Amino acid sequence: MTHRDKVAVITGGSSGIGRAAAIGFAKAGYRVAICGRRAEALEAVAAETGAYWATCDVTDPAQVAHFFTGLRAHHPHIDVVFNNAGRFAPALPFGDIDVPTWREMIDTNLNGAFYIAREAFRAMRDQSPQGGRIINNGSISAHAPRPGAASYTTSKHAITGLTKAISLDGRAFNIACGQIDIGNAATDMTSHMNSGSLQANGTIMPEPTFDVAHVVDALLYMSGLPLSANVQFMTVMATTMPYIGRG
Repeated sequence: MTHRDKVAVITGGSSGIGRAAAIGFAKAGYRVAICGRRAEALEAVAAETGAYWATCDVTDPAQVAHFFTGLRAHHPHIDVVFNNAGRFAPALPFGDIDVPTWREMIDTNLNGAFYIAREAFRAMRDQSPQGGRIINNGSISAHAPRPGAASYTTSKHAITGLTKAISLDGRAFNIACGQIDIGNAATDMTSHMNSGSLQANGTIMPEPTFDVAHVVDALLYMSGLPLSANVQFMTVMATTMPYIGRG
């Protein structure tokens, strides 16, 4: 089977890492499907990649189920799902985080990832030939927090548990699950890092970024493996970002 026979699904595919992944997978020969909340942005990516697209709020399990129903009508066999949709929250000391912000972060970054992964798992379990690969977008914050980011950090630590659980339960159905943890890829979402980010010692310091193309290369490597092999966890980051030794 060549890449041209394979389907890659990317959530949060209208901007940032998701958009770069959609373009990269399409250039590599995959048939691409994307979803997100902004129809106009999705349509622009689809025009560039030929992707199947649909709007979908990942925090709504009914919308996620509807997306996969439409997707499977268009692409009956799904090979790769990059579970990428997520968001940041404003930096706040732990005691000042309000409940709506906490719930919004958990609902998007964790519950949304679960809803997508669950539908992907069901599709891969039920299709013939059986199996497929789910790649969860973790974060450097799945390992070490930034100051003032308790809700985001908690949601991303939980993604690691989700990845491990899917990986274990997927064995019986030829479903592989891995996680990519990305540190400071240069996208519109990280542009503020050039002017400075809050550090653990209270200072504001510009942080290095790296070309998002390297994230796409990593995703293509993970996706290109046979289902008998899996990258369980991969960290791709700017070499000198303040992660090793953070705090």
